[in-house]
Amino acid sequence: MDSNSLSTNTFSTNHTDVLDTLNEVLKQRRHAVAEESYVASLHHKGLNKILEKVGEEATEMMLAAKDAEHGGEAERQALISETADLWFHSLVMLSHLGMDHQAVLDELARRFGISGHDEKAARPSQ
Repeated sequence: MDSNSLSTNTFSTNHTDVLDTLNEVLKQRRHAVAEESYVASLHHKGLNKILEKVGEEATEMMLAAKDAEHGGEAERQALISETADLWFHSLVMLSHLGMDHQAVLDELARRFGISGHDEKAARPSQ
């Protein structure tokens, strides 16, 4: 994450608070000096760079998942770390587009009780 990352004791034990707090940090750092903040440097480089990072992290997470399938605790922890990187960069992407995690959480909540097959079939054609 960011070299200016908040320490873990900044967050409460409520994991939703982690997302809310991270969202606020991302907002603050969006317009910070690029040399002083990793998040600001991504925003200054633009959406394509952010998407490149999301893709890179997704690939690293998939490779870690393959390793974790038959690996031990170290491989499982590596998967957690890579997943956190993917989520973080996805949140940076949403922030860059003026969006945040709440819309994603709302969409996930909307899907509860709906068959995955039915939900997918109801989506507009892409």
